[in-house]
Amino acid sequence: MKKVLIKNARIVNEGIIREGDVFIENGIIAEIADSISAKSPDVNIIDAEGNFLIPGVIDDQVHFREPGLTHKETIETGSRAAVAGGITSYIEMPNTLPQTTTMEKLQEKFDMAKKSSYANYSFMFGGTNDNLEEILKIDPKTTAALKLFLGSSTGNMLVDDPKVLEEIFTKSPVMIAVHCEDEATIKKNLEECIARYGDDIPVELHSKIRSEEACYISSSKAVALAKKTGARLHVFHLSTAKEIALFDNKKPLKDKKITAEVCVHHLWFNDSDYQKKGTFIKWNPSIKTKKDQDALLQGLLDNHIDVVATDHAPHTKEEKKNVYTKAPSGGPLVQHALPAMLQLHHQEKISLEKIVEKMCHNPAILYQIEKRGFIREGYKADLVLIDLNSPWAVQPSNIVYKCGWSPFDGVTFKSRITHTFVNGHLVYNNFKFPQFSNVAEQLTFDRK
Repeated sequence: MKKVLIKNARIVNEGIIREGDVFIENGIIAEIADSISAKSPDVNIIDAEGNFLIPGVIDDQVHFREPGLTHKETIETGSRAAVAGGITSYIEMPNTLPQTTTMEKLQEKFDMAKKSSYANYSFMFGGTNDNLEEILKIDPKTTAALKLFLGSSTGNMLVDDPKVLEEIFTKSPVMIAVHCEDEATIKKNLEECIARYGDDIPVELHSKIRSEEACYISSSKAVALAKKTGARLHVFHLSTAKEIALFDNKKPLKDKKITAEVCVHHLWFNDSDYQKKGTFIKWNPSIKTKKDQDALLQGLLDNHIDVVATDHAPHTKEEKKNVYTKAPSGGPLVQHALPAMLQLHHQEKISLEKIVEKMCHNPAILYQIEKRGFIREGYKADLVLIDLNSPWAVQPSNIVYKCGWSPFDGVTFKSRITHTFVNGHLVYNNFKFPQFSNVAEQLTFDRK
């Protein structure tokens, strides 16, 4: 599909909505205008019929479980679900088996994605207490960021040596992205609950074990260390109202040295949902109160929080059904994140322009991704068409994840993703996937 003409679209881009046409040639947005006519018979014309055209979503935090945990997900199955959800580019995390903590293992992941990914891809390099020499080898033009776990989570890549942390913050050649939960606080809270309940702890206590205090202690230390060392810091998945004040909303994103993210599940769920959903909404950091949920949305709207991501982290149903101490944290999200955000738009909580800013534009700015994240002439044709008024219910028959379940199971979304284009190629169309071909590309970064 070398030439595509999308006609009669409502284009949502850079803070405005305009009606117009978009012409794609050789994977690039060649022209944007009020009206464009096909100049040759080999142009594939798609009539958007007044539906909304947005840049492809860039998800800066996914766990596709390959290598080593492929019974849960693979790069192929995860990226396939991603394009079904309008995500055309992703950045994948290092806590696989083996962990992505050497240049050799990082290159192996790039090689895997090149063969099987439906969406454009990059990977984070993983920091540990003893791999600084490898960290210093990171190429800023090809590797998204350095990931540090300041609280243990799936994969147990905890970095807890203060001297090592300061050295990493001082010397890292790329932005540092962090998972912030204080290990000592969590350990103390968990021991108290096990003493009372054994392994079968009521899941609603998850937000008391992985508490507001655990998050704030860790994130505030990370922010203080970034200020001390001058490191470029990005704090993943804020989950509390208290943490929001750590982040600035006065500077434009391109000038910020310390930034923050919120994930869709922390905007959608709160601790009242544990009773119904149980361990299926057990995440790290935990889902917290309605007050936290509301504050996170407000923090997103007023620009204390810069991006929306998924932290897509699937496990099998059987794994999630275990008692509290044995049920792993995380859940599948890439297919349903954008529909969930669009549902918040229908509830008049967020505008389409703001959704596009936080899910498409800002990840591109934050990571300095080349030629993606905007609908601009000369940019890569990563595009998504959305019918805002075409309801559909999430059910097993339309869940694409390898694990076969979703925390949104049974939810009816008002908005439907009808077309997803990756580098100008139609890779998803109304719950159908054209035959797989290697159209995805490795992300590159405009960095010195």
